[in-house]
Amino acid sequence: MFITRETVAEKFSTYLHHELSLGSLVAWAESALLDGEFDPAHLPTIRDVVARIGVADVRAFGLTWEDCEQLLTKLGYSAQVSIVAR
Repeated sequence: MFITRETVAEKFSTYLHHELSLGSLVAWAESALLDGEFDPAHLPTIRDVVARIGVADVRAFGLTWEDCEQLLTKLGYSAQVSIVAR
């Protein structure tokens, strides 16, 4: 599996939209670290962000909104919140 900044940003998006559980996000990151091929143009950044996601299920690390914002910024993205009535 070839992993780019866009790939990681899409995973964040599905997680933040509650389409992917934290456990599934962590499992993806762990698998990516073991078997993935990272885009060489952004290897250190992608590897560091994916590694951080990989430990998000450990209580001491977690994954707060601020963490997501910072990690997305490292990838060259930003998150936006939209509040709508139901």
